Amino acid sequence: MSVILSRRLFLASSAAILATRAAAADKIKPGPTSALLVIDVQNCFVDGGTLPVKGGAQIVPVINKLAPAFENVVVTQDWHTPGHTSFASAHAGKKPFETTQLSYGTQVLWPDHCVQGSEDAALLKDLKVPTAQLVVRKGFHKEVDSYSAFEEADRKTTTGLGAYLKARGIDTVFLVGLATDFCVAWSAVDARKLGFTAYVIEDATRAIDLNGSLAAAWKQMTDAGVKRIQSADIQTA
Repeated sequence: MSVILSRRLFLASSAAILATRAAAADKIKPGPTSALLVIDVQNCFVDGGTLPVKGGAQIVPVINKLAPAFENVVVTQDWHTPGHTSFASAHAGKKPFETTQLSYGTQVLWPDHCVQGSEDAALLKDLKVPTAQLVVRKGFHKEVDSYSAFEEADRKTTTGLGAYLKARGIDTVFLVGLATDFCVAWSAVDARKLGFTAYVIEDATRAIDLNGSLAAAWKQMTDAGVKRIQSADIQTA
């Protein structure tokens, strides 16, 4: 092998190593003050469920790969009563995906879903987050919906999650789950309101996208200072 060829191979190898190190340096390494919030990865929100989100089950392997990178993991579940006020069936003459006015404002009406104790409300069996320290159930007050993991739709009733995270010294949250434009977005915006740094890991979420709701949600999140990233941006090893 000529000296010139050897030098070229050495330089190419060195450049590749430097590029790899630079890429690793650019990745986000979650620390002890970070938490992964796994939002509503439940049977009701995937194919075969009562309110399926297109491609919802596809995020499970992504979440399973991300979870070990976090010391702190919190899981949420929609946990509605039978006849919940967010159900179209609770309002005469109304159909799913129409809206109605409630005491706290405009409410999208959904098919009956995630009823307490049902298999529909259970977490997906393939979701692997054994290190999760807390499960937050929301939407269990019959007359108030709750998209956000932090605060119910009346914008007064707290779930207690914010206080829990602050008591543990957590200042940064990374959100994954279902659906991007409702429960994930509301949770991310509320996290910012409470002073947390908030990231949404886009490829670990899926959206309903009802009448342009996805674009509207991303605008709201961006305006609130939520950071939009991909799972590849997280250092997982």
